[in-house]
Amino acid sequence: MLKKILKVVLFLILAIVFFLMTLYRPDLTPDYIEGKYETPESIFLDIDGQKVHLRLVGEGEPVFLIHGSFSSLHTWDVWQKEMSPYFLTISIDLPGHGLTGPSEEKRYSVKDYSILIQKITDKLDLESFHLAGNSMGGAVAMQVASDNPSMVRSLNLVNSASAPRKAVEPRKLENGEEPKRDEIFIFKLARNPVFSKLLLKCTPKFLFKMNMEQVYFDQEKISEEVLDRYYELMLREGNRQATLDRLLGARGADIDFEKLRMPTLITWGKHDNWIPLSNGRALEETIPGSKLKVFENAGHVPMEEIPTESVAEYLAFLGVEVRNDYFSGPQLISSNE
Repeated sequence: MLKKILKVVLFLILAIVFFLMTLYRPDLTPDYIEGKYETPESIFLDIDGQKVHLRLVGEGEPVFLIHGSFSSLHTWDVWQKEMSPYFLTISIDLPGHGLTGPSEEKRYSVKDYSILIQKITDKLDLESFHLAGNSMGGAVAMQVASDNPSMVRSLNLVNSASAPRKAVEPRKLENGEEPKRDEIFIFKLARNPVFSKLLLKCTPKFLFKMNMEQVYFDQEKISEEVLDRYYELMLREGNRQATLDRLLGARGADIDFEKLRMPTLITWGKHDNWIPLSNGRALEETIPGSKLKVFENAGHVPMEEIPTESVAEYLAFLGVEVRNDYFSGPQLISSNE
């Protein structure tokens, strides 16, 4: 009997080892990632020893586009193309994401990212600018605006994190209880001491598909190309460790909502499974004069899921009217005229 038990245990151990071997994914080198995902508009700025990847497209008043958690500047691809005739769009791979890679000092908090963007504006010699941010990027945008209100011309918060908690109407589950952030599958894994270590080397692609199925409303819009990009950028050397460090570290946000007096547009995908619409309404109530626009056919990332519809709303807010009939071309309504 003991021999049989030992054989079963040995078989299970070997099966687990074999399974983990099939999930093993080595890091992808920076050279490989940059060779595949760098574009002619890409530049790399040295900010305190950190090589930060940016993409500058267009001309005119500068608009910073700040991505969310697990994402990269590629989330703004269509927005940059559509906005480039009217604005200088500046998208960024925040440390721990995309081509920028990890921060040696583990500077991954909202406050850290805000300071980074302020240093980038100094490098680019920008006196004022517009800010748009999605999810975590929305929190970063608000932090920048809170720290430097005189420099920020406007805010666009896209399914933004960091709404004031006291103003958020509690969202109820079917059993009547309030949901917790840990219900998001990827956050649960990151906080588990065993699985978090496994994820550093064994990162199955199906986890990313599950993740994207949570953030997209229309799952048919999740293309293999987009899935591959998210997956490979996470496998960039150092990004997996950086992601765990960021998720387990302090957020470090210190937003003074009283200072957010600049024109503010809040846009939200109605079917957001990560940050519910009640947070958008709370932001509208908290930020004086802000306007909330809800997209009925989108989830957590409207700029990817419904890019032309969402960017048209933002352009209108900035003073540009884009016709639905693209053969007629857009018409510029200049705020300076």
